[in-house]
Amino acid sequence: MTEPEKPSSLNDLDSRLQAARRKRDAAQDKQREAANGGLGLAMRIATELVAALAVGVAIGWALDRWLGTKPWLLILFFILGSAAGVMNVLRAVGGFDYGAGYRRHDKDGGPQPGQGREGQGDKPDGDERRP
Repeated sequence: MTEPEKPSSLNDLDSRLQAARRKRDAAQDKQREAANGGLGLAMRIATELVAALAVGVAIGWALDRWLGTKPWLLILFFILGSAAGVMNVLRAVGGFDYGAGYRRHDKDGGPQPGQGREGQGDKPDGDERRP
């Protein structure tokens, strides 16, 4: 007699577990979005710049020590590390539309729907007529 009640209770348990998993997944998605937000982006930019400088200086120092060219390779690799750090920062910030005139593109390389040429709605890019 108790057997017909088990499938019902198991189905109820299954539905509650699925609801809890969906709720957990939604909370994790919000945490991921927050990590990609302001503070996460600032930490990433700082890390990119400092890491590139540190690698450049370390390579320059090691080569200067090995070849006996004291400050010259250190200076050269400091400049190269700085350039690499700035390029990494620009790559990191490039996808967030922080620069004037930049538009976010979809996976195919075109503007997203609603972003035509110069913000003209859904006009094709070749149509430059103004209403």
